[in-house]
Amino acid sequence: MRSSHIRPATLASCAAIAMGLASLFIALAASAGQPDHDSGAAAGGKLRADIERDLDSLVALYRDLHANPELSFQEFKTAAKLAEEARRLGFSVTEGVGQTGVVAVMENGPGPVVMLRADMDGLPVAEQTGLPYASKIIATTGKGIESPVMHACGHDTHMAAWVGTARQMVTRKGEWSGTLVMILQPAEEIGSGAKAMLEDGLFTRFPKPDYVLGFHDAAQFPAGMIGYTSGYALANVDSINVRVRGIGGHGAYPQTAKDPVVLASQIVLGLQTIVSREVSPQEPAVITVGSFRAGSKHNIISDEANLLLTVRSYSDETRKILLDGIARVARGQGIAAGLPEDLLPVVTADDQFTPSTYNDPELTQDIAGLFTQRFGPERVFETPAVMGGEDFSQFRRADPDNIQSLIFWVGGVAEEDLAAVNGDRSKLPSLHSPFWAPDAEKVVSTATEAMTAATLKLMAK
Repeated sequence: MRSSHIRPATLASCAAIAMGLASLFIALAASAGQPDHDSGAAAGGKLRADIERDLDSLVALYRDLHANPELSFQEFKTAAKLAEEARRLGFSVTEGVGQTGVVAVMENGPGPVVMLRADMDGLPVAEQTGLPYASKIIATTGKGIESPVMHACGHDTHMAAWVGTARQMVTRKGEWSGTLVMILQPAEEIGSGAKAMLEDGLFTRFPKPDYVLGFHDAAQFPAGMIGYTSGYALANVDSINVRVRGIGGHGAYPQTAKDPVVLASQIVLGLQTIVSREVSPQEPAVITVGSFRAGSKHNIISDEANLLLTVRSYSDETRKILLDGIARVARGQGIAAGLPEDLLPVVTADDQFTPSTYNDPELTQDIAGLFTQRFGPERVFETPAVMGGEDFSQFRRADPDNIQSLIFWVGGVAEEDLAAVNGDRSKLPSLHSPFWAPDAEKVVSTATEAMTAATLKLMAK
């Protein structure tokens, strides 16, 4: 779900989501390929049949998007292509919102404002799926690095389902009343796109939503399954840098130096007690040191070491405990090492903080009930929250007293891939893997039906 230069929080996000869902894998795999529950199939009715008739067109769009990915804030062709599709359907379309975002609005009488979101950006990953429509695109990242580009997180399925949902909502204008706002968000992979759109007037230039819906494909359970989480679903994500300074010298004479490697090691160990001794055992929290860099030669004590941390939490209160604790431990260890004030460790945070994603419980249960009725209980399940991050959270957070939101998962693992690994989920590619190739037909058809049905329910006359 995020990366494009691939920042630490980003790479961990999709991987964490995949691992969090993995515990459900074996049980869900057993039900893969089973026919729809009778009542679910009946409930699908005309909507499901209409989506089936449109599916060839949507899969063709998916393959085109897959073959032509664009990096974060570079989604110019992608945005233009889908904006034109929305215009043809009768939406009032604005491009360039938050740099490359698209907002499509359709007013259809009085009623609630419902916003549907899909993200557009690919990743700097060299595709190895072997698909005939595999990406061969090369582009330059925001960091100036030339790299192959791939839709390794499934945003191409998100966009295809976004178009499918738009088509179905236009066809069914007689069934709903209110204002439909459909947005294409840039730069989810670097955690910046939702904020950029909001700062560019998403909720002031356009109708502010009462409800926000989105979905994400999932690489750890069977294609066509739907997972949901009530309450906190994804975590706060902070990327923290600790610059540990010292006094360099000869490795044979450590008494003449102040070794930053030893000090940084003590900081790493000290950080572990923040989670274990300052945060309630019932409150999820993670501090992981993802990088420790220092020195250049065996016998030289360097004058600096650098730590890169990813910090995860759900509540703002726990987040504050973690961030304050990191600053305190780093400073305290520096004082204990005898460093002067001007050489104490420096703790900084990357600008792109991703807030935790909260699914409003009442909305979640309401929509989950609808999904269970439509698809059958064997295809719809509640999944635990994970410590990955998603900037979808920004939309509700902009006005939490008046906006309700829900993001849910749609499984993408093809039936034949499940059979090939014989239940060994460790052999399946994860999101962000160069080998990730979802069962696009099932993801797009399931997501289109789910998004359309949920929107029709919220906007029913």
